Order: sequence, then C-alpha cells, then structure tokens
Amino acid sequence: MSEKKVAVIMGSDSDLPVVTPAIKRLKALEIPFEAHVMSAHRTPEEAAEFSKNAPENGFGVIICAAGKAAHLAGVLAAHTTLPVIGIPVKSSTLDGLDALLATVQMPSGIPVATVAIDGADNAAILAAQMLALSDQGLQEKLSAMKREMREGVAKKDQALQEKLKEIE
Repeated sequence: MSEKKVAVIMGSDSDLPVVTPAIKRLKALEIPFEAHVMSAHRTPEEAAEFSKNAPENGFGVIICAAGKAAHLAGVLAAHTTLPVIGIPVKSSTLDGLDALLATVQMPSGIPVATVAIDGADNAAILAAQMLALSDQGLQEKLSAMKREMREGVAKKDQALQEKLKEIE
C-alpha cells in the first residue's frame, strides 16, 4: 500500500459517476484516498485550506473533477506544491469543451495535468505513476497492469486472426 494518499475532489456530488472509475482504480492499486465535494466558487476558503494542508495531511497527489467553468483544479493547484490532475466533466452545455479549456488553460506557475473529458481512470493511473516515483511496490503493480493490458490486446488480435480465416 502506498504511503501517500490521493485526494479525489469533486465540484459537485453529481460528479460521483464520473470519478467512480478513478476510485475503482485507486482501490485496485491499493492506494489510499479520500473523496470530498468542494467548490472553487461556493467554498473557496475551504478548498484553499484543504489544498494548503494536503501535504501535511499525507496526500501526494490531488485529482479534481469539475464541469462548466471548471476552476477547481486551478484553485487547488494555486495553493499547493503537490501535483494536481484535472478531470474536465462533460456537461450538457458544451459537452465538456468548456471544462476542458478551463482546466488546461492555466497560467504559468500553476500547472494542472489534464486528462480527457470524463477521463477519471487515466487520472488515477497518472496519480499512481506519480506516487510510484518513490514507491517500488506501486511501480511493480503498474508494470503488472501494463502487462495485463498488453496480453489482453494480444488475445484480441489472436481472436481476430482466427475470425479472419473464416471469412471467404
């Protein structure tokens, strides 16, 4: 188990279905995490305080999911030296393009690593890779995960080759 935790912060409780793949991946990799709802606009002081204290509270990476204006990742990144990963959440307004642009267009000095719209699984994998820089056990789990993915693709290719033989 990793000695550092990952924070999974949602701008709204309605973002839970979007972040669920990240939570599942963190659990599968045995990475401790906490999940919370915080708003860059409705609870800015609480969000800033959480971010400021995250290193002392045992966190190593912060994942933020937010839609529309999507300022949450940037607000948290402004108040910490920890890596922050933004998950732009698809909304009905602009299909998540607004959130993607708000998350990725950060000013110099306030980086936010950004995954695809609704890309929570990749956010968890990226967080794990960051933690694995100083955690050999986690590095081995990630290597095993990559081997399993490679083997899965090889099996699918083998099945495709068999099906192709049947086509006349």
